Amino acid sequence: MLDAASAADLDRPAAARAPVAVVIGSGFGGLAAAVRLAARGWRVTVLEALDQPGGRARVHRQDGFSFDAGPTIVTAPFLLEELWALAGRRLADDVTLKPLSPFYRLRFDDGSWFSMGASSAETRAEVARINPADLAGYDRFMALSEQTCRLGFEQLGFKPFSRFTDMLKVAPGLLRLRAWRSVHAAARACFRDDRLRTAFSFHPLLIGGNPFSASAIYALISSLEHRWGVHWAMGGTGALTSGLAGLLRGMGGTLRLNAPVAQVLVQRGRAAGVLLESGEAVHADIVVSNADAAHTYGTLLGRQLRRRWTDGRLARARPSMSLFVWYFGTSRRYEGVDHHSILLGPRYRGLLDDIFRRHQLAHDPSLYLHRPTATDTSLAPPGCDAFYVLAPVPNLRAGIDWESAAEPLRKAIQQRLEATVLPGLGRHIVTSRLATPLEFRDTLRSPDGAGFGLEPVLTQSAWFRPHNVSEELRGLYLVGAGTHPGAGLPGVLSSAKLLDQVIPHAHAFVA
Repeated sequence: MLDAASAADLDRPAAARAPVAVVIGSGFGGLAAAVRLAARGWRVTVLEALDQPGGRARVHRQDGFSFDAGPTIVTAPFLLEELWALAGRRLADDVTLKPLSPFYRLRFDDGSWFSMGASSAETRAEVARINPADLAGYDRFMALSEQTCRLGFEQLGFKPFSRFTDMLKVAPGLLRLRAWRSVHAAARACFRDDRLRTAFSFHPLLIGGNPFSASAIYALISSLEHRWGVHWAMGGTGALTSGLAGLLRGMGGTLRLNAPVAQVLVQRGRAAGVLLESGEAVHADIVVSNADAAHTYGTLLGRQLRRRWTDGRLARARPSMSLFVWYFGTSRRYEGVDHHSILLGPRYRGLLDDIFRRHQLAHDPSLYLHRPTATDTSLAPPGCDAFYVLAPVPNLRAGIDWESAAEPLRKAIQQRLEATVLPGLGRHIVTSRLATPLEFRDTLRSPDGAGFGLEPVLTQSAWFRPHNVSEELRGLYLVGAGTHPGAGLPGVLSSAKLLDQVIPHAHAFVA
């Protein structure tokens, strides 16, 4: 409930007061939204439940090591440059982005490798080394990827899908690109070698999707990477979130930490601010939620009558997979290990079926190994390496007892690393921490412990995804992985950019 003074303030003529925006959550989507709103005249307060900004992109610091908790692959840096420009600065003033080459290396279970080069020539050379007969298929796949990037990223990604007619307008393009196919089906049609089919189809896993069910529109990621590169932010991804927080403060905005939100306040059928778990009310003219969309609707609007995203619909929706992440530091350096490595197990489709269909914990997971100290030695003490290794796992709907399953899985992953790329690992570990799906649920407030919001299948994309303009409450807007266009750094930054089209400039709001 609003107190009498606050209600009276909201009853004042709009022109007599500056408009206020409250942003729930300080992930990349929330911070980007806050900067964009501040640049357009809004008074902005960001409320973060944790003790540091970043959300999934927060930083763990222990024993002299720094570990980025979440996203580590920076693509489409122009979206970051835009934010700095809005604040009258240059990205390079605050953050150094270093391009990586190769983008990453894939190790297959038979011990062979494939490096995704930063240039077409480098990648073609790798394709020819694996299977020269697939060079023509590589050209066909990249042509498809470029087409889907133009449609799926440059057009769909920067258009809010608030009306079903928006979906009808792009339907011919989706049909032309055969978007009903999966990414793997698109790769299978181009490549003969199973290793190359895997190398060019695994990308949906980076945004929580199954390559065998994610729409072929997500083949755009290969083109996106090659057009704008894959980069590393020196100092870690946390340097970007800290930089965005600094931009916001420099523009007069406020970032409040340790301020978890309990619910969205409603007055006269529209969002009127938020109530913190402490009992404090923070009033606003609009609310932007960077919280998980299912949490926004199922908890923050739990008492509000919902027409579309009801409890029943949320229960029927398909949350993305979750993640098991082991962060560790070593007392030696492993110079032969790249910045980004993907270690594939003996099964590809079978493993994905375990995760997405059978909802069971696999005994032979594929792994993403992140070694940022290959590029940035500042993240570990001298002579040491910082790592995290990530295994995609089922979300909490699988009913796995993570209290008992976590350590056996960690040990199995350690054994796998020792047998492949990190010999003698156990003797050199000096610091360690784990994150299971329970952390995604309990710390990041992601229902079902989903790592990326709703699974990116065609029927949960674009108009079918929770809209940037809330369907349930006027004055409420959504950004982040759970809304359109989806997960991944380009996706969440684009979701914030879409607000420029759906939220008026502050001057227009009070006119």
